[in-house]
Amino acid sequence: MISKLDKNAVRQKRHARVRAKLSGTEARPRLNVFRSNKHIYAQLIDDVNGVTLASASTQDKGLELASTSNIEAAQTVGANIAKSAVEKGYSEVVFDRGGYLFHGRVKALADAARENGLQF
Repeated sequence: MISKLDKNAVRQKRHARVRAKLSGTEARPRLNVFRSNKHIYAQLIDDVNGVTLASASTQDKGLELASTSNIEAAQTVGANIAKSAVEKGYSEVVFDRGGYLFHGRVKALADAARENGLQF
C-alpha cells in the first residue's frame, strides 16, 4: 500500500522530469495546474522572466460554487484562466499538468480552457 506521502513524492518526481523538458516564454506561457483535495489552481507563467502573468483558482472571490473539489469547479477555473489569458493577449500556452494524470479535474480544466480560446 502506497501512503499519501509516497504518492506525492512520486508526483513531484514526475513533475520535475516534465519541467526539465518544457518551459513557458512571454509569447507562449506555461499553464500550470495544482490540485489539492479541496481546491484547484491554475497559473500562466513566463519562466524566462520568472513572472506569473495570470492566475485563477476555486478560492477566487465572486465564484458561486457548490463544491470546490469537483469537475464543475475545475471547469470554472479553466474558463476563468482562459478568459484572463485572452484578455491579456495570450492564445497559445504550454500545458503543464503538474505531474498529475490527465484525467478528472485536470482534464476538465484543460478542456474548459480550450473551449474558451486557449490553444495547447
